[in-house]
Amino acid sequence: MTQPQVIERLQKIFDDLFLDPVKLTPELTAADVPEWDSLMQISLLVAVEKTFGIQFRVGEVEAAGNVGEFADLIARRANGA
Repeated sequence: MTQPQVIERLQKIFDDLFLDPVKLTPELTAADVPEWDSLMQISLLVAVEKTFGIQFRVGEVEAAGNVGEFADLIARRANGA
């Protein structure tokens, strides 16, 4: 799975969770989206784990600075790394 493929699937999750439309780009950060707070982060992580059939390790997600790095993390985990 590639970063663009992951971002495409993430877009559907964001469309379901966020009230206002969010256009995902690799450079997008949580700070760029007013609605993306700590509670939304939890909802987002639960939805991502369910959608991709993966589980994150403690501290793993915090290391991702933007959507592109988060998508790379998801791709690595989904590909078995």
